[in-house]
Amino acid sequence: MRFVIQIFLILTAVFVMSQNTVAQTIKKIILDEQDTHSGYYLVVEPQNKNAASGVLLLLAGFGQIPDATPPETKLHNVAYAHNIITVFYAGGNKLYADSITQTKLSKVINDIIKRYKVNRNNFVLGGYSAGGMLAMRYVELCYEFPDKFPIQPKGVFTVDSPIDIFTIYEQLEESAKNNYSELAVEEAVRAMGYIKNDYGIPRENVSTYAKLTAFSMNKSYSQNEIHLKNCAVRTYHDVDIAWRIKNRNQTVHLSNYEVTAELINRLVLMGNKQAEFMQSFQTGYRSNGQRHPHSWSIVNEVELMQWMKELVQ
Repeated sequence: MRFVIQIFLILTAVFVMSQNTVAQTIKKIILDEQDTHSGYYLVVEPQNKNAASGVLLLLAGFGQIPDATPPETKLHNVAYAHNIITVFYAGGNKLYADSITQTKLSKVINDIIKRYKVNRNNFVLGGYSAGGMLAMRYVELCYEFPDKFPIQPKGVFTVDSPIDIFTIYEQLEESAKNNYSELAVEEAVRAMGYIKNDYGIPRENVSTYAKLTAFSMNKSYSQNEIHLKNCAVRTYHDVDIAWRIKNRNQTVHLSNYEVTAELINRLVLMGNKQAEFMQSFQTGYRSNGQRHPHSWSIVNEVELMQWMKELVQ
């Protein structure tokens, strides 16, 4: 079996390299012309769109639009070769899947199901940065309230994502207070502003944020991860501590992977044999060549597609 997987990976890698010169057709599906962030999605149809075996739904980062994702990853190229539909979506200026975001994402998913006649359960959701929080919380809700949501995904993965809104806010406050990095301070102040404008400061409104966060280090706040017990879960991180110190003056304490490591450990303790912490080192690069551990490129596209194929087969 291992030999077969190795052959699969080699052949797919060759295909992906060939696709660098032939870009896949990306279609834009508009559902709400008034919403320029979340009112549409992008889709890459597979070679045989009438026999797609699953849907890979990718959520962009905080403040991004769907168009921001395709240049940063080759996942859609790999999916194309293996009869997987790739969908690019964005939650806008949201760090969590509130009721508005849930409704918009469900609308997109229902449209995909109707348009492509795909199996409602053969979905895998993944998200970059804040998009990972949205993807994970949405999947939890699909399992918690199966009658209220259109799908019950086979898997979910995050790409260097903050998944604990309570910890996120404390980290942002610390970054702003320390004032070690001008860029880090700017990012922190801007994100805190969006959070406070929505539902106030998390620790002062625990009951509300407990329903929004995908995870909480403080179990007394919420334990939403219990709904992932029977779902394949991966968290991807480029664990380059030296880069963080040099470029942001941030230690492990201000990393996203400290929290996701706790999540994966709790899921393993629950008996989830499909919970994985996907660690890499110096794999993060933006499409412009900039070295950055907070990038889509930390995901090995070919290996992830093999993982998904095993989930939706």
